[in-house]
Amino acid sequence: MSQKPVELLLNRELSLLQFNRRVLAQSLDAGVPLLERLRFLCIASSNLDEFFEIRVAGIKHQIKTGSPQRSADGLLPPELFKLIADEAHALVEEQYQAFNEVVIPELERAGIRFLRRASWTPQVDAWLRHFFQTELLPVLSPIGLDPAHPFPRILNKSLNFIVSLSGKDAFGRNTGLAIVQAPRALPRLIRIPAKVSGGKDDFVFLSSVIHAYVDELFPGMEASGCYQFRVTRNSDLLVDEQEAEDLLEELEDVLEQRQWGDTVRLEIAHNCPGEMQHYLMEVLQLSEADVYRCNGPVNLMRLMAVPDLIERPDLKYPPFVQKLPAWSQGDLFAAIREQDRLLHHPYDSFTPVVELLRQSAKDANVLAIKQTLYRTGAKSPVVDALVEAARNGKEVTVVVELRARFDEADNIDLAERLQEVGAHVVYGVVGYKTHAKMMLIVRREDSGLRNYVHLGTGNYHPRTSRIYTDYGLMTANVEICKDVHTVFHQLTSLGKAAKMHRLLQSPFTMVSGMHAKIDREIKAATEGRPARIVAKMNSLVDPEMIHKLYAASQAGVRIDLVVRGMCSLRPGVKGLSEHIVVRSVIGRFLEHHRTFYFENGDGGGKGAGGSEPEVYLSSADWMERNLYRRVEIAFPILDKKLRALVIEQLMAYVDDRAQSWVLRDDGRYERASGGGKPVQTRLLETLTTVDEAAGAVATALQLIRSSRKGKGGKKK
Repeated sequence: MSQKPVELLLNRELSLLQFNRRVLAQSLDAGVPLLERLRFLCIASSNLDEFFEIRVAGIKHQIKTGSPQRSADGLLPPELFKLIADEAHALVEEQYQAFNEVVIPELERAGIRFLRRASWTPQVDAWLRHFFQTELLPVLSPIGLDPAHPFPRILNKSLNFIVSLSGKDAFGRNTGLAIVQAPRALPRLIRIPAKVSGGKDDFVFLSSVIHAYVDELFPGMEASGCYQFRVTRNSDLLVDEQEAEDLLEELEDVLEQRQWGDTVRLEIAHNCPGEMQHYLMEVLQLSEADVYRCNGPVNLMRLMAVPDLIERPDLKYPPFVQKLPAWSQGDLFAAIREQDRLLHHPYDSFTPVVELLRQSAKDANVLAIKQTLYRTGAKSPVVDALVEAARNGKEVTVVVELRARFDEADNIDLAERLQEVGAHVVYGVVGYKTHAKMMLIVRREDSGLRNYVHLGTGNYHPRTSRIYTDYGLMTANVEICKDVHTVFHQLTSLGKAAKMHRLLQSPFTMVSGMHAKIDREIKAATEGRPARIVAKMNSLVDPEMIHKLYAASQAGVRIDLVVRGMCSLRPGVKGLSEHIVVRSVIGRFLEHHRTFYFENGDGGGKGAGGSEPEVYLSSADWMERNLYRRVEIAFPILDKKLRALVIEQLMAYVDDRAQSWVLRDDGRYERASGGGKPVQTRLLETLTTVDEAAGAVATALQLIRSSRKGKGGKKK
C-alpha cells in the first residue's frame, strides 16, 4: 500500500452527515408520497439533533480539554470540528431550502397550509388572540433581564424567545431584553378550525402566535423584536460504573443532568439582529461556528405529528398487512421443534415473538425464561408477558440494558416493574453494554428438558418492528441453545468465557471469527476459486475490519457492502479496494438488520470440500463499540431453505438501482442509476399484502366526512 493508513479511511462523523443528506434527499423525491416526504424532513432534523448532542458534543469536549487524540483518519479535534461545522451549516441551509421552496408549497397545493402571520384573516387573528389569552398567557413566564433576573437556564432543545423591549415597566425598569420560555406542555403546532380559516388542514406554529401577541406579556411596553432560539446541549450520560454501588440508582441520579449539559449549538431565527445573536453567544459560551440561522421553525421536528393528524391516504405510503405465517397460528413449541423458523420484519408480523412469550407464561411445562431487553418501548406486550410468567411461578431472568441511549428512563421503569413481580433483573456486565437480542425458554418435555431460542437483529419492540427491517430466528437447535445459555450465564454470573459451538460473540470471538471467514475467502481467491463477501449493516467504521476487507479486495475477493449509515471504508481505490462496492439503501423502512454472507465454495453452491455458503445474522455493526465494548452475537442460518431465502433477499439489496446510493472514494454518495422497482417495494409485494382495501376505506371515509360539511366546516 502506498497510502498512509489514515488516508485509507473516511471520517465517521462526516460520513454520518452524508447519511443525513441522503435522508434529506427523500424529502425532495417526487416518487415519495408528500406527507412521507415531510416525515423525512423531520427525521433529518431529529438525526442532526442527536448528532450534535453526542458526536459534536464529544469533539467539543476534546477541544475544551486540549485532547491530542486524532480521529481514525488522522484529524485533530479542532480540524475535525471545522470540517463538521462547514458541512453541517450547508446541510441546515439545504434543509430549510427544501422546507420553504419545495415541501411547504407542495403541501399548500394539496390543501395543507401552515399560515404565516401576514396571511391571517381577521377571523384567524381573533381566534388565535383568544387562544393566546386563554391557553398560552396563563402558563408563560417572561423573564426581564437585569441584575435581579439573570439569564435563565435554558433546557436542552426547548423553544425560547429573546425579546427586545422599549419603555419602562411598573417599577421604572428599562432593561431592554427579556426571555420567554415556552413550556414543553404547550403544543408546537396549533390546528385552526375549518370554520375559522376556511381550510380543512390549516395550522399555525406556536412561535408565530407568541410573536404576534408578545406585547401582551409586557403591559405598557413595546416589543420591538421577538426571535425564537433553541439550545442543544451535551446529552451523553457519564456514569462511573466501577464506582456505582447500584447502576439503576446512579442512572436515575444523572438522567436529569442530560437537560443541563454543556452547550453545543445555538439555533436562532434567521432574521435575529447581530447584537442579539452575539449576546446569546456570550451568555451561552458559544462561537460563531456554533450558531445555525434557521429560515423557519428552529425545530422542524415539530412537523412530525402532521402526517398523523391528516387523513389523506393519497399522500402517504399505502397500508400493508404484515404476514402472519401459518406455522405461528398454533402450538409454537411444536412448530419450532419441527424446523427452524425465520421472521423478516416488517414484512412478517412481530406477533409470533410476543405469542411465544405468552404461551410460555401460561404453559405449565415451561420452567424458565431468560431474555435481554435493550429498547422495548414504555408500554410493551413483551414486558407484560414476562410479568405474567413471573406471576405464574416461572423463573424469569431479564438482562435490562439501562444504558440504552435516550431510553434509560423507560428501561429503569420496566426494570422496577419486573422486580416487583419477582423476576430476576440484572444490568449486564460493567463496562460492556448488552446489545445482543436473545430469548431462551426452558421447557420440560417427555424426552427431558428442551431449550427454545429466539435470536434477533433488532429490539423486542412491536412498534419499530413495523418500520425497521430485521430478522428473528426461532430454533431448538441444541448447539445454538447451548451457546445462548452460555451467554446468559456470562451476563448473570461469573466465570471464564466458554467455547461457543455456533455463535460468534463480542467481545470474545466475533472479530476473530469474522476474520477467519474473510481469510478463507482470501485463500479461495488466491487459489483461483470463486470468492465473495456480501455484508449488510448499519455502520462500518472499525479500522481493523476495514483493513481486513482491503486485504480481501487486493486478493481478488468480490465484496459488496450495503451500509445504511456511517462508512469509513474508501471503495474503488485502484490497488486497494477496487473490488469493493458500497451501497446505502434509504426508503420507507429503516434498514436495520445485519447480514453477512461468505461464499465458501466454487460458486455453484458447494465448494471443493463439499462446503456451502455461510450466512450469519447479527445485532452487531462493524464498529469498535460493537466488536470490543458490547455483548453481541452473530448467529448462523443452518436450515438450507431459510439460508437460500436470506441470500436471495440480501442479493436484492445488492442489485437495487432505484433506492440505493453508491459511495465514491471521496466520501460522497451518488444516486444509483438503472431504475426498476425499489428493493423494499419488491419485498413488500413478495412478502406481504398491500392493503388496498384499507386504503380504499380510508379514502371513502375522508370523502364521507368532507361531504357532511358545508361551507365553513359546518355539518349539513
